[in-house]
Formats: sequence, C-alpha cells, structure tokens
Amino acid sequence: MTRIASFAAIALLALPASAFAHRLDEYLQATTLNITHSDISLHLRLTPGVDVAEGVIGQIDRNGDGNLSLAEQVGYVSRVTQGLSLSINGRPSQLIAGEAYFPSVAAMKAGTGTIDIHLRAVTEFQKGKYRLIYRNRGSGPDTVWLVNCLFPQDTAIHVLQQGRSEDQSSYTLDFSVSAL
Repeated sequence: MTRIASFAAIALLALPASAFAHRLDEYLQATTLNITHSDISLHLRLTPGVDVAEGVIGQIDRNGDGNLSLAEQVGYVSRVTQGLSLSINGRPSQLIAGEAYFPSVAAMKAGTGTIDIHLRAVTEFQKGKYRLIYRNRGSGPDTVWLVNCLFPQDTAIHVLQQGRSEDQSSYTLDFSVSAL
C-alpha cells in the first residue's frame, strides 16, 4: 500500500509541470467561431513559442523600444485581420475588430504570453442552409493553426459538417438555420 501511495504522490507532483508546457518553435494561432442569428464572433488566441517570440514581438514593436504601445497593438491587430478572410455562401464578410489583449513582452519571450483578439462579422441569417469559409493566411513558416466552431447556443442554428485543410489554415462549416 505504501508503494501505491508513494507512486500516487510522485504522479501528482509531476502534474503541475505539464500544465506549464508550451510550444517552443511554433506560432500557434487558434481560432474559435461562435454563430448567432445576427453575427459571427471570432476569438483568436495567438501564442508565440520561445524560439519564435522575438520575431513576433518584432512584428508588433515596430520602433524596437521593447514596449508594445497601443498604436503598435492596433496596427498588429489590423495586420492580423488583413490575413483573414470569412465568406458566407461565397460572399465575403467584413471582419470588425473588437477587444484585443496583449501580454507582456516577458511573457511572450517565455512562451506563455497569448495575444487575444476578438473579431466579428455582422449578418442576419434567415431560414436556410449556409456554407462558411474561413481562411487564416497569417504569419510565416513556423505558424500552426487550429480552428473550431463553438456549439451554437441558439437551438435554431444547426452545425451540419466541419472541414479543415490539413494544416487547418482553411476551415469550412456547413450549417442550417431553422424557423426563428
């Protein structure tokens, strides 16, 4: 019994270390989409790994002073947004920037700082079937993408099928809207 208790204690002590694991050589860009009758919300979580953090910081900190000013943050959000596209049934949708949060430079250098960007596309869905296509063409060769749709809270919106390119930089969502 003592061996089991000792093993369990060692296993429990090892768990917190894995909670702090992070990517080293990639720039993770994870996007979640939330669909309602009146808009599509996108939440981007951008996390540079330790090995690529300096390059990402350099893209944001244009004057190189080590401080991410509000103007530099707004500029980076704009550049990220320009690398994104969203269309519904083949018609492009304009993405409107919302709130954005930037971690400290130190946190990004440590690989634990995540940039949070909220965007939305205003729309009015009527009864019918829809195909949403989302593309993220941001950053460079060290970028990895993840994308997923949140389960719709509105019972009239039904996810039919999701599809992704192999690298997940492109995402397709087929969904329907039933009677309102």
